[in-house]
Amino acid sequence: MALVEPHGGHGLMELLLEGDALAAELARAATLPKLRVSSREKGDLIMMGIGGFTPLEGFMSHADWAGVCDGMKMASGLFWPIPITLSTDVVRAETIPVGSDIALTDPDDGSILATLRVTEKYVIDKAHECASVFKTTDPRHPGVKLVLEQGEVNLAGPVKVLSQGEFPEKYGELFMSPRQTRAKFEALGWSKVAAFQTRNPMHRSHEYLAKIAIETCDGVLIHSLLGHLKPGDIPAEVRAKTIAVLTENYFVKKTVIQAGYPLDMRYAGPREALLHALFRQNYGCSHQIVGRDHAGVGSYYGPFDAHHIFDTLPPNALQTQPLKIDVAFWCYKCGGMASGRTCPHTAADQLQVAGTQLRQWLSEGAPVPPEFSRPEVLVILRDYYARRSSQ
Repeated sequence: MALVEPHGGHGLMELLLEGDALAAELARAATLPKLRVSSREKGDLIMMGIGGFTPLEGFMSHADWAGVCDGMKMASGLFWPIPITLSTDVVRAETIPVGSDIALTDPDDGSILATLRVTEKYVIDKAHECASVFKTTDPRHPGVKLVLEQGEVNLAGPVKVLSQGEFPEKYGELFMSPRQTRAKFEALGWSKVAAFQTRNPMHRSHEYLAKIAIETCDGVLIHSLLGHLKPGDIPAEVRAKTIAVLTENYFVKKTVIQAGYPLDMRYAGPREALLHALFRQNYGCSHQIVGRDHAGVGSYYGPFDAHHIFDTLPPNALQTQPLKIDVAFWCYKCGGMASGRTCPHTAADQLQVAGTQLRQWLSEGAPVPPEFSRPEVLVILRDYYARRSSQ
């Protein structure tokens, strides 16, 4: 069997230039007006460059934005769950004529990331986008906050991507493109691949979810977010170490691949679960593990809203299918890992640790139950918290 096709059915669309074409466009970009993008927009650009957002050709038009907000489809009818847009302020937008080219630069160091041919300028109803995508307009929601703070004018048009930012140098082999993960899967003879989304270190509940998937799939891609998180979350390089030690000691060889991708979290809950499934299709994954409160934050979403949203999709919207798994935990009466679907006992018999509680234990050097986390993982996390507290 073959791997799932990239989204859109026409192969990977990688917008990153190479060789002579890259050199020529970089030289041209140096002469163009510059626009510094946000961290979120940078991640979106790099995903377009490596083919993760196949088949997008650039930032969305107003018709695409409206279709995605209201019906999760672009003007062409292609399924897409979250707007991929570029914004700037009114004053800056007035200096950028429709039909002109601009260079897009890194928010941190100002280096050139891409060029954009501006085909449209438009103003959006930010509250409408937030209500549609995040199901709230509460400015305390981190995703809503970013939308409300972005520029008033969106710029649409095709892009030529000229850089992968710091990700290849900073993360090395961990940073993989869809072409690379597909090659790895094919080399291992995998066709049925489950993606495990994570922005946290993997503990025993996550290990349990991945092993459930391995029972029915050829292997699992543990796919870590490498972009920006909210304050207090564990950095990607620390998470990668915990995942590596966990898979080395507790998984059968050649059943797991660890990789990372360059996006920032949007914390859009159910809609972000769909975006994750969409770009995992581009990475070659036939399935995506969807657990409790996937891509959620606070109490903005129900624990299984991300399960239910997949049931609302029209046929063939996505090839990548959800593996819906209930909340996982250690049950003392069962004597092992279990889920809400398999364990008949009460919460008093179950060890369920919230992230806030775990971070408090680690920051205070307090014991963490071995039923929650493997000791090798805790060694890495305790070292990280010790170094952080000494700074």
